[in-house]
Formats: sequence, structure tokens, C-alpha cells
Amino acid sequence: MRLLFLKRPFDIALSFVGIIISFPLWVIFGLIIWLEDRGSVFYIQERLGKNGKVFKALKFRSMIKDAEKQEGPIQAKENDRRVTKAGRFLRSTAMDELPQLYNILKGEMSFVGPRALRPQEIEIKNSGNHTTALNELPGYAVRHSVKPGLTGLTQVFLSRDVPIKKKFRYDLLYLKKMSFWFDLKLIFLSFWITFRGRWESRQKKV
Repeated sequence: MRLLFLKRPFDIALSFVGIIISFPLWVIFGLIIWLEDRGSVFYIQERLGKNGKVFKALKFRSMIKDAEKQEGPIQAKENDRRVTKAGRFLRSTAMDELPQLYNILKGEMSFVGPRALRPQEIEIKNSGNHTTALNELPGYAVRHSVKPGLTGLTQVFLSRDVPIKKKFRYDLLYLKKMSFWFDLKLIFLSFWITFRGRWESRQKKV
């Protein structure tokens, strides 16, 4: 049984409890981020939700100020010079995503689902010599038939450097396998990856 009717109540309950329990971490991380360069603690990004609806995702800032001023909305690369010292830890443990518990509580995201893409996001290949708009790739529209997730099949089993086409295939596979029990399994694996600090690993995470 898929029991998908439990997905939203579970999101509400877990995100509410998660915000309360993790609040001391919000204070600690916020202070560390601010002390490093006196910049803003939070970073607000426009993301695409269910049916392509734009919402504002809340994250702890893990990059330098104006990190995307030159290149625009692209994913961080290995040893990306834009990532701050505090940001390296936050990204390896996915703690930079902690404020998105608020987006889950609001119903803009779910705990499990495809990664929330950015409007006009592009993929850069061949050392910057070729770019691809993600909305041109197969599966782009279908993956927006559900809410994006804080974690998911793609995030758990693939590295950041895998081509976007393969990530989209994993997103579509999640849509086929989606169930409440499958979500619980992915959440458990996500906690394990966070505990090991392997979210930024270019090798196997689990």
C-alpha cells in the first residue's frame, strides 16, 4: 500500500517538531555565518514547486556575498571557491537546508521529492564551453507534478556531478515508486548521510 494520504500530515508533524528541536542550531549556525564575513545569515532563493509554481526557499547562506553575480544560477562545483568555510560544513551535512523545514511546514515542499529547481537554471558542461537549460531536458515537466523534496532518491543515491539527465531519470523513477514507506526509507538514509557528513561526496554516499 502506498499510503500517500499520510505524506502531508507527516510533513507537518515532522517539520514542526524539527523546527522546535533544531532551533538552538539555528542560533549557533547563524552566529558562525555572521562572524565569518558579517554577511546575511539566510539566503532566499526562488525555486519551482508543484506544477512549476515559484516559491521562496529559505537556506543558511553557504557562499560568499553576490556569489552568482557573474555566472548566474548554477550548482556548486567541487572545491567551489564561492563556498565559505562555514558553508563547507553546512553543505557536507546538509545543515544549510535546515531552514527549509519552514517551507515544508507551509506546504511548499515535502520531506521527500525531486530537488527544487531554480527558474532558468542551467547546467554547465565541458569546463564552461557548453550550457544547457534544464527546462529543455526530457522529464522536466513531469517531475513538477509533485512537491519538491528536502531529500529524495536522486539526492541520496547520486552525486552532485552526475549529469542532470541522469538525475531527472532518478526523479521519474521516484514518481513510479513513491509511497509513504519508501519516503521513510529515504529519510532514514538521509539522516545517515548527514551523520557521516557525506552530502558533498563525489563518491557513494550510503
